[in-house]
Amino acid sequence: MVSQLPHSASIRLEGVSKSFDGRINAVDDVSLHVQPGEFFALLGPSGCGKTTSLRMIAGFELPDRGRIMIGARDVTDTPPHQRDMGMIFQSYALFPHRSVAENVAFGLRMRGLPKAEIAARVAEALRLVQLDGLEERKPGQLSGGQQQRVALARAVVLRAPVLLCDEPLGALDRKLRQHMQFELKQIQKTLGVTLVFVTHDQEEALAMSDRIAVMNGGRVEQTGTPAEIYDQPASRFVADFIGEINVFEGRTEGGLFVMLDGRALPAPSGAVGSTLAIRPEKLHVVDAGAGLIDGQVESANFLGGQALYRIASGGRAPHPAEGDALRRARRARRRRTRHAELERGGRRHPRALRGIRTLVIPRSRRWRCAGCEMAGNSGRSPSPPAASSSNRKARHRPVRADVPGPAQKPPCGSPGWRR
Repeated sequence: MVSQLPHSASIRLEGVSKSFDGRINAVDDVSLHVQPGEFFALLGPSGCGKTTSLRMIAGFELPDRGRIMIGARDVTDTPPHQRDMGMIFQSYALFPHRSVAENVAFGLRMRGLPKAEIAARVAEALRLVQLDGLEERKPGQLSGGQQQRVALARAVVLRAPVLLCDEPLGALDRKLRQHMQFELKQIQKTLGVTLVFVTHDQEEALAMSDRIAVMNGGRVEQTGTPAEIYDQPASRFVADFIGEINVFEGRTEGGLFVMLDGRALPAPSGAVGSTLAIRPEKLHVVDAGAGLIDGQVESANFLGGQALYRIASGGRAPHPAEGDALRRARRARRRRTRHAELERGGRRHPRALRGIRTLVIPRSRRWRCAGCEMAGNSGRSPSPPAASSSNRKARHRPVRADVPGPAQKPPCGSPGWRR
């Protein structure tokens, strides 16, 4: 029988800000309200401030401004061990020299509970995470998923009204991570605990959370249910960050969205703005000319239960025969351009270093050293010498007028180069 918590607590952040070294604003004026018993996710890219926000709730960081409330209690300046919270770290933070049971019991021992009560609550927590029978093993003898369950048991055994999770599933493989998502959600419902979950995985947040706060640059971009975040993003960042999306630029007029190239699409009622965003699952591929947008499939990726197509929508898709003709014309144009460059005396080398063009000089346009020619040498060379070279046997490098750099003389000491 699993003991349900007698109550869960709400969490409120009111105008909380945190900076490091007085310059880096990790969290900037964040206000959140997490309901009692809610599974709440802080979602965003790396460096957005979600982990710093979680650490301030736990008491490991102190805010520069604002206050943090747990229920009706202001805990802004309260030490972590007095906030009555459980926490699961990203690295699990298990004691390698202690057994599974000793790891789970550590928090209870620090609180001075009787041994009989500690043993009963440890056994209950291990049954909850399906680790009964592994009490005497060390963390090094467990798999990654089992270590994650030990960390979870150590947090829930405290029976705290708030549970904080800092990306606890990030080190697991995809199959095990999906299984642990289901288990963590079931445990949260069984205990009735208020759970704040930090993640950068959009699918993980959408699948597990009751509500999500999307963060970017230390600020909260949008807070809402997974359906609201996905179907009604409040900003361009949220639309791009959550799932896949197709974005078209243009303007809205007369119930239509007119794109920059003049093509028009039906606009949602009451829509205003210059950007139209459409989820891929809202689109369907039809025969050429039968849809609202014509395009050409550039690539197709098989993803198991679905396929991802990348389509160039620059207007009417060319007929296959037209495509072949265009490719032949492009090849012929490249050949003509290459021959014309050779006739003019040189062509650009495909590589460039620091903006200096390297030329490949045809034999008929190579330069000769006047001094070497007078001495009976051919003086021919395809490349100019370095400015500091004093070796007579160094490779002679001609200087072209259209190549930047100081004027260089042949190493033999002659007046200069000539053709």
